[in-house]
Amino acid sequence: MLLRAEHARRVRELLAVSPVVALLGARQVGKTTLARRLAADSKHHWFDLEDPDDRARLQEPKLALGPLEGLVVLDEVQLAPELFGLLRVLADRPDSPAKFLLLGSAGPELVRQSSESLAGRIAFHHLSGFGLDEVGIESLERRWVRGGFPRSYLAPDDAESSRWRNDFIATFLERDLPRLGITIGAPTLRRFWTMLAHWHGQTWNGSALARNFGVSDKTVRGYLDILESTYVARQLQPWHENLAKRQVKSPKVYLHDSGLLHALLGIGSEADLLAHPKVGASWEGFILGQTIRRLGARPEECFFWATHGGAELDLLVVRGETRRGFEFKRTSSPRRTRSTTAAMNALHLTTLDVVHAGEHTFPIGDRMRALAVSDLLVELDPL
Repeated sequence: MLLRAEHARRVRELLAVSPVVALLGARQVGKTTLARRLAADSKHHWFDLEDPDDRARLQEPKLALGPLEGLVVLDEVQLAPELFGLLRVLADRPDSPAKFLLLGSAGPELVRQSSESLAGRIAFHHLSGFGLDEVGIESLERRWVRGGFPRSYLAPDDAESSRWRNDFIATFLERDLPRLGITIGAPTLRRFWTMLAHWHGQTWNGSALARNFGVSDKTVRGYLDILESTYVARQLQPWHENLAKRQVKSPKVYLHDSGLLHALLGIGSEADLLAHPKVGASWEGFILGQTIRRLGARPEECFFWATHGGAELDLLVVRGETRRGFEFKRTSSPRRTRSTTAAMNALHLTTLDVVHAGEHTFPIGDRMRALAVSDLLVELDPL
C-alpha cells in the first residue's frame, strides 16, 4: 500500500478552511482508502450511499446529519443529489460542529449540483491514479504499462494486473454507469470506448467516429461526455488566438489511464506494448498527464496548439502571463524542429521543453531544452 501523503495533506488543508470538501475521481482510484485514513485522525461518521443500510439512515437526512460532530464522510454522494441543499444549511450554522467530506466519481454533474447549492462553501480536490511522484521515477515503465489504479499497479504480476483492468472495464460499464442513471447499453459504450482508445492522442473528429459507429455526431459526442464526466477520458482543448495561420479548433482526446488504454487495445505486457502501433501515442498521453500533475496545472489552464500548416505543440500551460510549452517524444535523440520554433515564436512562450525518453537534459535553443523524462520530478518546477 502506498501512502498518498501529498493528497492527504491537501485535503486536510481544504477541510481546515472550508465546511465542505469534495474529493472527486474515477471509481476504484482510492478515494475511500484516502478518506478512511483522514477519518482515522479524528471523530468521524461514515455514510456509504451505495449501502442500503446507510441510505435507510438518511431517510430523514436533517435528523441524521444535523446532530453530528467531527468529520462526516458521504461516499458516492452523486447518488443522493437531494442532500446538497441540506448541506448548505448545515454548513451555514454558526460555529458548525461538523465538516463534510464528499466522495464522488461523477465529475461535472456533481460539481454543478454542489456549486449551485454550496457556492462559497465547498472546495474541490481531484484524486487521480498513482503518479510518478508517488511510485518513483524508477517505476516509470511499470506505471506506464499498468496504469495508476492502485489494484492494477500493485498487482503481483502483469497477468493479474491485466485481469483486474478488464474486470474493472466490465464492472464500470455494466454496473457503475447504470447506477449513475446512464441507460446506454454496456456493449455500445464498450465499442465506443475501444474506438476511442484507437483514437487516443488524436484531434476529435465526431463526424468520422459517427460514421464508423453508425450513429449521429451528437450521439458520439454524448458518449465522449459520459466517459469524460466519469474520469476515464480527457479532452485537451485547443488554444487559438488571432494569428495569421489557420488553427485547429477541435479538442484532442485521450484516455486518462494508460493501463485502461492498454486493456482496451488488448495489450497485456510491456513487450506487447513496445510492439504496438499506438506505443508512441500511449507514451505521449502518459507523460502529458504526469507533466500536468507535476506542474499542478488546472484543466482550464491546459491546451494544445496546432495549425493546418503542420505546426503544433502537444501541451500549452497558461497561467497569468506565463506560457509554458511541451512536446513529448519517445526518442533518445530529441532536437529543435521547425514546429517547435514556430510554436515558440507564434505563442510567445516563456519556456519550451521537449520531454524525451533519453538519459540527458540539455539546452536546444533560447528558453528551449530537451528534458529527460527521468529528470521530470527534479528539473520541472511546479507553477
